[in-house]
Order: sequence, then structure tokens, then C-alpha cells
Amino acid sequence: MYEKQVKNDKVKGIVILVVGFLQALMGFLATLNIRFEWLSNESINAFGVLLTAFIMLVAGVYAVWKNTFTGKKAQRQNEELHKKGLK
Repeated sequence: MYEKQVKNDKVKGIVILVVGFLQALMGFLATLNIRFEWLSNESINAFGVLLTAFIMLVAGVYAVWKNTFTGKKAQRQNEELHKKGLK
């Protein structure tokens, strides 16, 4: 029941770590007077959103692939289910 929430929290944690690292890197470079126009809070936040969407896409594709009879092993299992009349 809580598995989905735990997975969502894991994704949020990963994104927070990456975004936090990029913001810390931006601050560190600013102390050295090194500035990049493309490295701003807006670009870091946009990257965080993109990273979240990508992780959710990968998780969704994996869930669909895992829960359907697409792989060779799954096709053999499906065949056995049909032979035994369980499907």
C-alpha cells in the first residue's frame, strides 16, 4: 500500500540531491568569481523537473514491460498459463 509513496519519495530524494549539488556548485563557482550564463537557479530548477519526468518515464516503461507478457520468459509463462487453462 505504501510502496508507491516510498518510490515517489525515493525519486524526489534523488532529484533533491542532484539539484542541491548543482546549486552548491553554482555557489562555489561564484565564490571563485566564475560565472556561467546557463547555470542559474532557473536552469537548475528546470533540470530538476526534467530529471523527475525522465525518472518517472523510465519507471513507467519498466512497470509496463514487467507486467506484460513481452519478454521471452514471460511469453513462455503465458504459454503455460494457456495450456493449463488458467488464462
